[in-house]
Amino acid sequence: MSWYSEAIFYHIYPLGMTGAPKINSYDMIQHRLNKLLPFIVHIKKMGFNAIYIGPLFESVGHGYETTDYKKLDSRLGTNDDLKSFVSECHNNGIRVVLDGVFNHTGRDFFAFKDIKHYREKSKYKNWYCNVDFNGNNEYGDGFSYDNWGGYNLLVKLNQHNDEVRNYICDVIRFWVQEFDIDGIRLDAADVLDFGYMRKLRSIANEVKSEFWLMGEVIHGDYNRWVNSDILHSVTNYHLHKALYSAHNDHNYFEIAHTVKRLYEMSGCNPMKLHLYNFVDNHDVDRIYTKLINKKHFVPVHILLYTLPGIPAIYYGSEYGIEGIKEHGSDEGLRPEITYDQYLKNIKENEFVLLISQLGKIRSENKALTYGDYKELFLTNCHYAFSRTFDGYSIIVAVNNSDDDYVMNLPAGIANDYIGAISGNHYICNDGYVSFVVKSNSGDILIPSKQFDSCMYSEPEPYEQSQDTFNYENYEFDTQVSDLICNKEVLNNIEVRTVKNIPYEEMSIEELQQEILERMSRNGPVTDQMRKDVYENVYHNSLLTWVKSFK
Repeated sequence: MSWYSEAIFYHIYPLGMTGAPKINSYDMIQHRLNKLLPFIVHIKKMGFNAIYIGPLFESVGHGYETTDYKKLDSRLGTNDDLKSFVSECHNNGIRVVLDGVFNHTGRDFFAFKDIKHYREKSKYKNWYCNVDFNGNNEYGDGFSYDNWGGYNLLVKLNQHNDEVRNYICDVIRFWVQEFDIDGIRLDAADVLDFGYMRKLRSIANEVKSEFWLMGEVIHGDYNRWVNSDILHSVTNYHLHKALYSAHNDHNYFEIAHTVKRLYEMSGCNPMKLHLYNFVDNHDVDRIYTKLINKKHFVPVHILLYTLPGIPAIYYGSEYGIEGIKEHGSDEGLRPEITYDQYLKNIKENEFVLLISQLGKIRSENKALTYGDYKELFLTNCHYAFSRTFDGYSIIVAVNNSDDDYVMNLPAGIANDYIGAISGNHYICNDGYVSFVVKSNSGDILIPSKQFDSCMYSEPEPYEQSQDTFNYENYEFDTQVSDLICNKEVLNNIEVRTVKNIPYEEMSIEELQQEILERMSRNGPVTDQMRKDVYENVYHNSLLTWVKSFK
């Protein structure tokens, strides 16, 4: 079991998030990376324990046309700024993974500039692919070369060249020694030479215990990349597409088929393929924009956090930011977000509560990381599966229709469950558990004994390093079930008490009475409802239940 298997990633495109100029003039250092420091405590509070950030190093434009691998981009600051950022993340228990753009460089990279100056006499002429001094290009260099994606701005490195390999390996060593990073995401890994990646894996094994290599791969059999010799993980574009299109088309068969295919790809071993799961990133339209029915944000993210794989959220998408590619530009996907804007959005937006709750549920239930996957129920609009680990099973159910739906599913060995999203208590009968899945929503059923031992405990105090920022704290006073059931964002949230006693200080009997009293306000209380309340003797689950009432 490694840190990256249990990671929940927050993805940052720093040049965009900090509002850096689109073109680097190289003549002025601006310490924009420091703008991200106060975000770290909030990232932690939402349940993220890892950050993937990049590209970071000196480049001329969007960051993927590297000028200097050993210097933080001037528009972001200095190397000391990056050291401080990584250190602050580590102080908050957050791992840091950087973007490694090792397939190509920019035209301002020292080796390419040497070729431009010395031409055939350059000692770096074999650092790039198919340099032809009888050719030319739109820049009038008097020679041609292979590029990436049809853009001569991105000059393709010769990955078979030992000098290139050794240079990139030295870069990785430098990043670990200088910044103490925990891993690298390999840009364009699906076009990298496999021998080249094996060399990078050997360096990863050398520089740091559990150093993580993840690759950007779009299609194919992921086993080609994810194995003991090459990479630890790759981007799961298969699931990315299924998650949004299955909701737009009301076709859960697409997700179920994709998960089945991926699970079989891993040999039905959840420990083998821990893929990097996401619903959007810096290259694709924002999930909230892609969803036809915006209410589907809830079931989409329940699946992201509970299906096999490592979940990741792209900055801003935790509160439903919109963004789309326009006229071939990615700028709409990479906006600036100031700290003041961020504070406003995380306090007023319902989805932040959902993401925070899902992070807590996942981090406190190993079955959602390591558990075997089994499909339990499937229609176009309804989907349920279990994740089983270490003797207990968690049941996940989602509903993409506009109507509530009753599911009756095999309960395994559990006698009763708590709905971690709904807060409801479910008693199993004859080996089955029946429950209502709310429209355009879902629930995560946890065996009550497991739920009571791990869920909704008071959070540990956050250790903050000494720095110049005064972090503004915020608390999540209500449960996500309130927000899922309501059609409007809740404002002016208050914590209700009885006899001026906070819920947390009530006895089990007092909580039971409070729940029954709240139920009576909404209509008649049946004998079965009373039975369900009195049979629930778990303080934490009663606490969750009572807070679910408006």
